[in-house]
Amino acid sequence: MEDSKIVELFLERSEQAIRELSGKYGSACFRVAFRILGNREDAEECVNDAYLGVWNSVPPQRPDPLRAYVFGVVRNLALKKYHENTAQKRNSFYDVALDEIGDVFPSADSPEQSADSEKVAESLDRFLGTLGPKDRIMFVRRYWYSDGIGDIAKRFGTTKHYVSVRLSRIRQSLKAHLEKDGIVL
Repeated sequence: MEDSKIVELFLERSEQAIRELSGKYGSACFRVAFRILGNREDAEECVNDAYLGVWNSVPPQRPDPLRAYVFGVVRNLALKKYHENTAQKRNSFYDVALDEIGDVFPSADSPEQSADSEKVAESLDRFLGTLGPKDRIMFVRRYWYSDGIGDIAKRFGTTKHYVSVRLSRIRQSLKAHLEKDGIVL
Protein backbone atom coordinates (compact mmCIF):
# COMPACT_ATOMS: atom_id res chain seq x y z
CA MET A 1 0.00 0.00 0.00
CA GLU A 2 1.27 3.47 -0.81
CA ASP A 3 2.33 5.74 2.05
CA SER A 4 -0.30 8.33 1.17
CA LYS A 5 -3.04 5.69 1.56
CA ILE A 6 -1.64 4.65 4.94
CA VAL A 7 -1.65 8.29 6.07
CA GLU A 8 -5.28 8.57 4.91
CA LEU A 9 -6.14 5.53 7.05
CA PHE A 10 -4.54 7.27 10.05
CA LEU A 11 -6.52 10.42 9.29
CA GLU A 12 -9.70 8.31 9.17
CA ARG A 13 -8.66 6.77 12.55
CA SER A 14 -8.78 3.28 11.02
CA GLU A 15 -6.90 0.61 12.96
CA GLN A 16 -5.97 -0.85 9.58
CA ALA A 17 -3.43 2.00 9.37
CA ILE A 18 -1.26 0.43 12.06
CA ARG A 19 -1.46 -2.99 10.41
CA GLU A 20 -0.43 -1.51 7.07
CA LEU A 21 2.36 0.53 8.67
CA SER A 22 3.62 -2.54 10.48
CA GLY A 23 3.47 -4.67 7.35
CA LYS A 24 5.35 -2.15 5.26
CA TYR A 25 7.95 -0.79 7.69
CA GLY A 26 7.83 -3.02 10.77
CA SER A 27 10.99 -5.04 10.11
CA ALA A 28 13.00 -1.97 9.10
CA CYS A 29 11.79 -0.11 12.21
CA PHE A 30 12.83 -3.08 14.34
CA ARG A 31 16.32 -3.03 12.78
CA VAL A 32 16.71 0.68 13.57
CA ALA A 33 15.69 0.17 17.21
CA PHE A 34 17.67 -3.05 17.63
CA ARG A 35 20.81 -1.46 16.19
CA ILE A 36 20.66 1.19 18.92
CA LEU A 37 19.44 -0.97 21.81
CA GLY A 38 20.94 -4.39 21.11
CA ASN A 39 17.99 -5.99 22.89
CA ARG A 40 15.11 -7.69 21.09
CA GLU A 41 12.43 -6.97 23.70
CA ASP A 42 13.38 -3.31 24.05
CA ALA A 43 13.45 -2.91 20.27
CA GLU A 44 10.00 -4.47 19.90
CA GLU A 45 8.69 -2.20 22.65
CA CYS A 46 10.09 0.87 20.86
CA VAL A 47 8.49 -0.15 17.59
CA ASN A 48 5.11 -0.66 19.26
CA ASP A 49 5.46 2.66 21.08
CA ALA A 50 6.31 4.28 17.75
CA TYR A 51 3.09 2.96 16.21
CA LEU A 52 1.18 4.49 19.12
CA GLY A 53 3.14 7.73 18.70
CA VAL A 54 2.26 7.90 15.01
CA TRP A 55 -1.37 7.09 15.82
CA ASN A 56 -1.47 9.96 18.32
CA SER A 57 0.28 12.47 16.05
CA VAL A 58 -1.62 11.80 12.80
CA PRO A 59 -3.74 13.92 12.74
CA PRO A 60 -2.81 16.78 13.09
CA GLN A 61 0.49 15.82 11.43
CA ARG A 62 0.38 14.63 7.84
CA PRO A 63 3.86 13.09 7.43
CA ASP A 64 5.43 13.09 4.01
CA PRO A 65 7.50 11.02 3.59
CA LEU A 66 5.93 8.58 6.01
CA ARG A 67 8.97 6.30 6.12
CA ALA A 68 11.31 9.03 7.39
CA TYR A 69 8.72 10.17 9.92
CA VAL A 70 8.23 6.68 11.35
CA PHE A 71 11.96 5.96 11.43
CA GLY A 72 12.51 9.25 13.24
CA VAL A 73 9.93 8.34 15.88
CA VAL A 74 11.45 4.87 16.33
CA ARG A 75 14.97 6.25 16.53
CA ASN A 76 14.04 8.90 19.10
CA LEU A 77 12.24 6.35 21.27
CA ALA A 78 15.16 3.93 20.98
CA LEU A 79 17.63 6.64 21.96
CA LYS A 80 15.51 7.57 24.96
CA LYS A 81 15.33 3.93 26.02
CA TYR A 82 19.06 3.52 25.39
CA HIS A 83 19.87 6.46 27.67
CA GLU A 84 17.55 5.08 30.35
CA ASN A 85 19.21 1.66 30.12
CA THR A 86 22.76 2.98 30.18
CA ALA A 87 22.50 5.95 32.52
CA GLN A 88 25.31 4.62 34.70
CA LYS A 89 27.11 2.46 32.12
CA ARG A 90 29.30 3.17 29.11
CA ASN A 91 29.74 -0.10 27.28
CA SER A 92 27.89 -0.10 24.00
CA PHE A 93 29.05 0.19 20.40
CA TYR A 94 26.57 3.04 20.16
CA ASP A 95 28.60 4.98 22.71
CA VAL A 96 31.52 4.79 20.29
CA ALA A 97 29.45 6.41 17.52
CA LEU A 98 28.20 9.08 19.93
CA ASP A 99 31.76 9.80 21.08
CA GLU A 100 32.96 10.10 17.48
CA ILE A 101 30.35 12.68 16.54
CA GLY A 102 30.17 14.34 19.96
CA ASP A 103 33.21 16.53 19.34
CA VAL A 104 31.61 17.95 16.21
CA PHE A 105 28.22 19.02 17.53
CA PRO A 106 27.72 21.67 20.18
CA SER A 107 26.35 20.51 23.49
CA ALA A 108 22.80 21.55 24.34
CA ASP A 109 23.56 22.23 27.98
CA SER A 110 22.47 25.86 27.95
CA PRO A 111 19.15 27.34 26.78
CA GLU A 112 20.99 29.40 24.14
CA GLN A 113 22.54 26.27 22.67
CA SER A 114 19.21 24.42 22.72
CA ALA A 115 17.55 27.32 20.91
CA ASP A 116 20.15 27.03 18.15
CA SER A 117 19.32 23.37 17.46
CA GLU A 118 17.22 24.33 14.43
CA LYS A 119 20.14 26.32 13.04
CA VAL A 120 22.42 23.30 13.58
CA ALA A 121 19.92 21.01 11.83
CA GLU A 122 19.69 23.33 8.84
CA SER A 123 23.46 23.58 8.64
CA LEU A 124 23.78 19.79 8.84
CA ASP A 125 21.24 19.39 6.02
CA ARG A 126 23.24 21.80 3.86
CA PHE A 127 26.46 19.96 4.68
CA LEU A 128 25.00 16.56 3.79
CA GLY A 129 23.92 18.04 0.46
CA THR A 130 27.56 18.85 -0.33
CA LEU A 131 28.72 15.25 0.17
CA GLY A 132 28.90 12.70 -2.58
CA PRO A 133 26.46 9.81 -2.35
CA LYS A 134 29.00 7.34 -0.89
CA ASP A 135 30.16 9.71 1.88
CA ARG A 136 26.60 10.77 2.67
CA ILE A 137 25.45 7.16 2.98
CA MET A 138 28.45 6.27 5.17
CA PHE A 139 27.73 9.23 7.45
CA VAL A 140 24.02 8.50 7.76
CA ARG A 141 24.56 4.77 8.23
CA ARG A 142 27.05 5.41 11.03
CA TYR A 143 25.47 8.32 12.89
CA TRP A 144 21.76 7.87 12.19
CA TYR A 145 21.35 4.10 11.91
CA SER A 146 24.31 3.33 14.20
CA ASP A 147 25.83 0.81 11.80
CA GLY A 148 29.19 -0.56 12.84
CA ILE A 149 32.32 0.28 10.85
CA GLY A 150 32.55 -3.35 9.72
CA ASP A 151 28.95 -3.33 8.48
CA ILE A 152 29.56 -0.17 6.47
CA ALA A 153 32.78 -1.60 5.04
CA LYS A 154 30.88 -4.72 3.91
CA ARG A 155 28.13 -2.60 2.37
CA PHE A 156 30.69 -0.74 0.25
CA GLY A 157 33.03 -3.67 -0.35
CA THR A 158 35.96 -1.92 1.28
CA THR A 159 38.07 -2.10 4.44
CA LYS A 160 37.25 -0.95 7.95
CA HIS A 161 40.29 1.32 7.82
CA TYR A 162 38.99 3.06 4.69
CA VAL A 163 35.59 3.66 6.32
CA SER A 164 37.18 4.97 9.53
CA VAL A 165 39.38 7.38 7.61
CA ARG A 166 36.46 8.59 5.43
CA LEU A 167 34.25 9.16 8.47
CA SER A 168 37.04 11.02 10.24
CA ARG A 169 37.49 13.32 7.25
CA ILE A 170 33.75 13.85 6.95
CA ARG A 171 33.57 14.81 10.64
CA GLN A 172 36.45 17.27 10.16
CA SER A 173 34.67 18.80 7.16
CA LEU A 174 31.42 18.99 9.12
CA LYS A 175 33.15 20.74 12.01
CA ALA A 176 34.62 23.32 9.61
CA HIS A 177 31.22 23.74 7.94
CA LEU A 178 29.45 24.33 11.27
CA GLU A 179 32.10 26.84 12.36
CA LYS A 180 31.76 28.65 9.01
CA ASP A 181 28.01 28.87 9.63
CA GLY A 182 28.72 30.55 12.97
CA ILE A 183 27.80 27.62 15.14
CA VAL A 184 29.90 27.61 18.30
CA LEU A 185 31.30 24.19 19.07
